[in-house]
Amino acid sequence: MRAGVVVTASPGVEDLAVQAEELGLDSFWVYDTPMVHGDPFVALGLCAKVTSRIRLGIGVTSPALRSAPAAASGFASLNALAPGRIICGVGTGNTARRTLGMRPTTAAALESFTAALQDLCAGRTIEYREGDRVSDVRFLHTEGHVNTANPIEFVVAALGSKAAAVAGRRGTGLISFGLLDPTAWQALHDARRHAAHGTPRDPDSRTDSYLVTALHILDEDEDPHGDAARDATGHLVLSLLAFAADTAAEARAFAEQLGPEEREAVRRLLDRRGTTATAPDRHTKLYPNYLGRIAPEDRDLILPSLMNTLALVGTRDDLRARITTLEQAGIDELLIQPVIDPPTEMAQFAKLLT
Repeated sequence: MRAGVVVTASPGVEDLAVQAEELGLDSFWVYDTPMVHGDPFVALGLCAKVTSRIRLGIGVTSPALRSAPAAASGFASLNALAPGRIICGVGTGNTARRTLGMRPTTAAALESFTAALQDLCAGRTIEYREGDRVSDVRFLHTEGHVNTANPIEFVVAALGSKAAAVAGRRGTGLISFGLLDPTAWQALHDARRHAAHGTPRDPDSRTDSYLVTALHILDEDEDPHGDAARDATGHLVLSLLAFAADTAAEARAFAEQLGPEEREAVRRLLDRRGTTATAPDRHTKLYPNYLGRIAPEDRDLILPSLMNTLALVGTRDDLRARITTLEQAGIDELLIQPVIDPPTEMAQFAKLLT
């Protein structure tokens, strides 16, 4: 299985990209969460100038954050800096919208946005709409500014069948966050394949599947649910608890699937952050330091059940066996987010998969 890394955009991110490339990792991604992290296009622009091989991805942008022309300009500009190495991840904006106190966009809007980006980044013309106004839009001057000649890889973020179907109709890959269940991946692949049936596809386009998770390699006799393991995986667990704390319909449906212990952890998180599931400003309390290293006082919220669901924790042999199972489920590349000591964690990850 291929290996990659995803990080938050911040000064110095280019140094991690250089190390990732030197370690032989296949891709380097940054999140797109505007009010929480730095700008991913700025970050990857820096990374593009100091690397030569590793693929560079944004995971993921959304039509609720940028217009298609603005996003296409960003990706095509990156493609001019790193020709053929750019990955455009797109999604409904589940996290990026919630951190603004807003709802994610729809699958239909995601599909229209993806189609527009694919066309614009390939140098084609689209119909651009704002309300009742419609106009033809294309890059008016590409040479020396953007690159529409080298292909950009597209992936759609999916946890369920609707987004996976968008990937099928648009001929893209998939990316999912914390989804370690091989059966769930089979369902995503089936939905993508069913939606793609009968639709003409570019035989050269990539349709790879990416899994974002956290990883902790246990030392001999180390507690798999001890402080070190909780610190390495806690950012994923807290992101899930924050989602479950939302009152949106999809979040409520998810929360109802949690057990009593997990629901109690959601309640404690809300109480600890001094907010409620219905407070209009809850996003300002739940999302500071989102996907960053957890505070020691929050370790009790990192439940073993959720660690096992979202992250890879185990001995080297245990992890290699689990990764083999994921590869058999059709996952092409495993992405980890290091939060404790990124250089060391990336080196351990690279060694694990060699």
